[in-house]
Amino acid sequence: MLSKDKMARINELAKKAKGTGLTETEAKEQSKLRSEYLATFRASMLNTLSSVKIVDPEGNDVTPEKVKAMKKKNIHLH
Repeated sequence: MLSKDKMARINELAKKAKGTGLTETEAKEQSKLRSEYLATFRASMLNTLSSVKIVDPEGNDVTPEKVKAMKKKNIHLH
Protein backbone atom coordinates (compact mmCIF):
# COMPACT_ATOMS: atom_id res chain seq x y z
CA MET A 1 0.00 0.00 0.00
CA LEU A 2 1.30 3.41 -0.87
CA SER A 3 1.77 5.95 1.87
CA LYS A 4 -0.80 8.67 2.39
CA ASP A 5 1.78 11.21 1.28
CA LYS A 6 2.32 9.48 -2.07
CA MET A 7 -1.42 9.08 -2.64
CA ALA A 8 -1.92 12.76 -1.84
CA ARG A 9 0.85 13.67 -4.30
CA ILE A 10 -0.73 11.53 -7.04
CA ASN A 11 -4.03 13.33 -6.52
CA GLU A 12 -2.34 16.72 -6.38
CA LEU A 13 -0.54 16.09 -9.68
CA ALA A 14 -3.74 14.80 -11.31
CA LYS A 15 -5.61 17.94 -10.27
CA LYS A 16 -2.80 20.17 -11.54
CA ALA A 17 -2.65 18.24 -14.84
CA LYS A 18 -6.33 18.97 -15.43
CA GLY A 19 -5.89 22.62 -14.50
CA THR A 20 -2.70 24.42 -15.41
CA GLY A 21 -0.79 21.42 -16.73
CA LEU A 22 2.38 19.73 -15.54
CA THR A 23 6.01 20.56 -16.08
CA GLU A 24 8.19 17.86 -17.60
CA THR A 25 9.60 17.04 -14.16
CA GLU A 26 6.13 16.76 -12.64
CA ALA A 27 4.95 14.56 -15.52
CA LYS A 28 7.86 12.18 -14.91
CA GLU A 29 7.10 12.16 -11.18
CA GLN A 30 3.43 11.44 -11.90
CA SER A 31 4.35 8.58 -14.21
CA LYS A 32 6.69 7.07 -11.61
CA LEU A 33 4.08 7.37 -8.85
CA ARG A 34 1.38 5.83 -11.04
CA SER A 35 3.65 2.89 -11.89
CA GLU A 36 4.39 2.36 -8.22
CA TYR A 37 0.69 2.54 -7.38
CA LEU A 38 -0.21 -0.01 -10.09
CA ALA A 39 2.52 -2.41 -8.97
CA THR A 40 1.27 -2.22 -5.39
CA PHE A 41 -2.33 -2.69 -6.50
CA ARG A 42 -1.49 -5.71 -8.66
CA ALA A 43 0.52 -7.35 -5.88
CA SER A 44 -2.34 -6.83 -3.45
CA MET A 45 -4.86 -8.25 -5.91
CA LEU A 46 -2.70 -11.30 -6.58
CA ASN A 47 -2.35 -11.87 -2.86
CA THR A 48 -6.13 -11.63 -2.43
CA LEU A 49 -6.86 -13.96 -5.33
CA SER A 50 -4.39 -16.54 -4.06
CA SER A 51 -6.56 -17.01 -0.97
CA VAL A 52 -9.88 -17.40 -2.83
CA LYS A 53 -11.82 -20.65 -2.92
CA ILE A 54 -14.70 -20.89 -5.38
CA VAL A 55 -17.56 -23.27 -4.57
CA ASP A 56 -20.49 -24.01 -6.90
CA PRO A 57 -24.11 -24.24 -5.65
CA GLU A 58 -23.71 -27.99 -5.00
CA GLY A 59 -20.73 -27.36 -2.74
CA ASN A 60 -18.03 -28.56 -5.16
CA ASP A 61 -14.71 -26.77 -5.19
CA VAL A 62 -14.42 -25.21 -8.66
CA THR A 63 -11.40 -23.03 -7.94
CA PRO A 64 -9.29 -22.61 -11.13
CA GLU A 65 -6.19 -24.79 -11.27
CA LYS A 66 -3.95 -21.75 -11.56
CA VAL A 67 -5.21 -20.44 -8.21
CA LYS A 68 -4.88 -23.88 -6.61
CA ALA A 69 -1.28 -24.06 -7.83
CA MET A 70 -0.56 -20.65 -6.28
CA LYS A 71 -1.97 -21.89 -2.97
CA LYS A 72 0.15 -25.06 -3.07
CA LYS A 73 3.28 -23.01 -3.69
CA ASN A 74 2.10 -20.60 -0.98
CA ILE A 75 2.73 -17.62 -3.22
CA HIS A 76 1.92 -14.40 -1.44
CA LEU A 77 3.49 -11.18 -2.59
CA HIS A 78 2.83 -9.20 0.58
